[in-house]
Amino acid sequence: MAEPLQPDLLALVRDPIDQDALIRHVRAAEDGAVVTFDGCVRNHSHGRLTLYLDYEAYESMALAKIREIAAQMHERFPIHGVAIAHRLGRLEIGDTSVFIAVSSPHRPAAFDACRFAIDTLKRTVPIWKKEYFEDGAVWAEGEMPPAPAETRAAKPAS
Repeated sequence: MAEPLQPDLLALVRDPIDQDALIRHVRAAEDGAVVTFDGCVRNHSHGRLTLYLDYEAYESMALAKIREIAAQMHERFPIHGVAIAHRLGRLEIGDTSVFIAVSSPHRPAAFDACRFAIDTLKRTVPIWKKEYFEDGAVWAEGEMPPAPAETRAAKPAS
């Protein structure tokens, strides 16, 4: 496992993500690779024209989970730097919703760690996406925020 050259940069942001700043943060003379993932808002979903997206998060837990992902990346892969930023709020078509940068002395580890980061983030971090269409809006499947405890229906006894 390669030691981080500086602290990881992990953030939830409401303004556009400065991709160049994240890349600069992880890049070091010791590295032969910086791999990035740029998750961007597309103009369609399930055959429908998307107008825009809105992201919400349980912010303190989301940041804690992102920190866990970064720690797991350092444990599993010989990488140096990690930068992960996820946007919250309204995003327009073409905006970056999530950006990940990973540096490593060698490219295979950087590619593997970057893929691990986005796959794990999508499965475990409490960030939810609402998609807006001409005829209404829906929470993206599998990303619906839970209802407050007092409004959840009780499960019937089996």
